Amino acid sequence: MLNVENLSLHYGNSQILHDVSMRAELGSVTCVMGTNGVGKTSLLRALSGAHPYSAGAITLDGKDLNHAPAHQLARLGIGYVPQGRDIFPLMTVRENLQTGFSCLPKSEHFIPDDIHELFPVLKEMENRRGGDLSGGQQQQLAIARALITRPKLLLLDEPTEGIQPNIIQHIGDVIRLLRGRGTMAIILVEQFFDFAFDLADDLVVLKRGEVIKTAPKSQVERDELLSLVSV
Repeated sequence: MLNVENLSLHYGNSQILHDVSMRAELGSVTCVMGTNGVGKTSLLRALSGAHPYSAGAITLDGKDLNHAPAHQLARLGIGYVPQGRDIFPLMTVRENLQTGFSCLPKSEHFIPDDIHELFPVLKEMENRRGGDLSGGQQQQLAIARALITRPKLLLLDEPTEGIQPNIIQHIGDVIRLLRGRGTMAIILVEQFFDFAFDLADDLVVLKRGEVIKTAPKSQVERDELLSLVSV
């Protein structure tokens, strides 16, 4: 579904990713793990078109994405929930969700019922400004906004960061439900080890911008993985 081959990325003269290769399949959660600063967020930024990559190839359903910008990738089915959420604080919850319409034909400019079924709090607060929501509510809004675009590939960057435990559990339940539908591939970048390990179907471990291990979770011992992603 998604295939990444020999991806490299630079910020100025600094090379952050070195020949990264990985895959993500429909109906699966691929967790990208590693310590802080190893290039996990940079990888998602490259996949989403938020930052250009220097070399390599990314294909989605066999189509070469060929360095397409973020707005084109969104139309092709890549939904991105960045670290920090990036919701619009002065816009209402409903208006934040409606920004996802820009990726869709006019006939699909509506908020599907299942968005509010997944995140009931967003229905309750649809007229509240995004900046007035708690951190957990903003994270739910950011995920819902990405789902509005009907993604084939959902990229989640640190969705548990700064979130209270009950919301973390809810977000985990939503990820399981989305995986179970089998209509999208999910790539999860996450520092909360137990959350990531519990959800993962496949694992990609980065160290200093390089892939040091990639395998189905069924082939990886928990303690082995923990040693790889610990300082």
